[in-house]
Amino acid sequence: MRHYDIFTLKNGIRVVHNHVTTTKIVHCGIMLDIGSRDETPNNQGIAHFWEHMAFKGTRKRKAFHILNRLEALGGELNAFTDKEKILFYASLRDEYVERAMELLTDITFDSIFPKNQIEKERNVILEEMSMYSDDPDDSLQDEFDNVIFKGHALGMNILGTEKTVKSFRRKDFRDFINANLDTSRIVFSCVGNVTKQRVIQLAEKYMGGVPVLSSKQSRKKFGGYKAKEVTLNRDVKQARCAIGRTAYNLSDERRSSFYMLTNILGGSGMNSRLNMALREKHGFVYSIGAQFVPFTDTGLFTISFGTEPTQMERSLELIKNEMKKLRKEKLGIKQLAAAKEQIMGQVAISEESNISYMIMMARHLLDLDRIQSHEEMFNRIKKTSASKLMDLANEMFQERQMSYLFMKPLG
Repeated sequence: MRHYDIFTLKNGIRVVHNHVTTTKIVHCGIMLDIGSRDETPNNQGIAHFWEHMAFKGTRKRKAFHILNRLEALGGELNAFTDKEKILFYASLRDEYVERAMELLTDITFDSIFPKNQIEKERNVILEEMSMYSDDPDDSLQDEFDNVIFKGHALGMNILGTEKTVKSFRRKDFRDFINANLDTSRIVFSCVGNVTKQRVIQLAEKYMGGVPVLSSKQSRKKFGGYKAKEVTLNRDVKQARCAIGRTAYNLSDERRSSFYMLTNILGGSGMNSRLNMALREKHGFVYSIGAQFVPFTDTGLFTISFGTEPTQMERSLELIKNEMKKLRKEKLGIKQLAAAKEQIMGQVAISEESNISYMIMMARHLLDLDRIQSHEEMFNRIKKTSASKLMDLANEMFQERQMSYLFMKPLG
């Protein structure tokens, strides 16, 4: 079990640190509880655009100096935006942790959004959008989000639209930041061979001067899900399909058990039921998977795959049959034990990644107001009965509650 320390700065920013003495690398990041779901149709994509612009200039640095600050030491500086979070993070040798913390603070809170850089990055993001559109797997998930969460910000594409991306000006970034940035919803997370005292000292030095910021924005909860079927005709050779529905939120006690059920059905293991039925037995797919993504107020369960158009109907029959089995047939003692061992092993392996652990600590503090240990998750999994899994399957795998998105070749 990993030990961690949590400290809160006077401005409300929380600092969480895991001291690892067996590495020379430190991973640290500033996570904001802001994401694409905090946008409106008129500024769709601005959170992701802001993530890009953070590297393009601050009050004391130009873009080259930002990019070279850690790269010159062999370190890495990166960021990502998802539905509910933005993270600016760095990885480098622990002796340079101060440099990383100072730079992360600078790009997070002191970006100036130079006009010439906005124009350059606008073109980069438009190219990124084209790249994603050309990838059927990426575009399938984006389109399916819109099917499930139609009319809600969770269904909007994180990259935005061509119209919105072309419209953004410096004022739009400042307005979005001023409306959403809240120091009580910011976490600095750090994993590496740096003492707690050192991390707290540097956090106070660089982040302690950030003024108290508060946001009056509140996220609109999603409700009113209705199952639907949508078909898109695209320039693809394979037919693709996404099947799914809304699922449990982050605070739901059924979440761990449903992770387990999803893993049995179509997890990353080659022995998942869907992989065995569609790939190993019939050779209909190269890959097929199921995933469960929880959000603060809802969740998303998805099965996705690609196959030859002539094999689509048979593939769907096999998928429905596997879901039916989980609804009707209780797992045996050995099957249940094996399923528990598999998911606990996968969770344990994920903890070996220090950068993943750094991100996980930040997410947990923002979403749960505490850090959920893997031991806690293991206990929930161990207590999960075959009857519990069957109950969840009967609640979540009802065919009439499933939505379908088909991406079919033209012609």
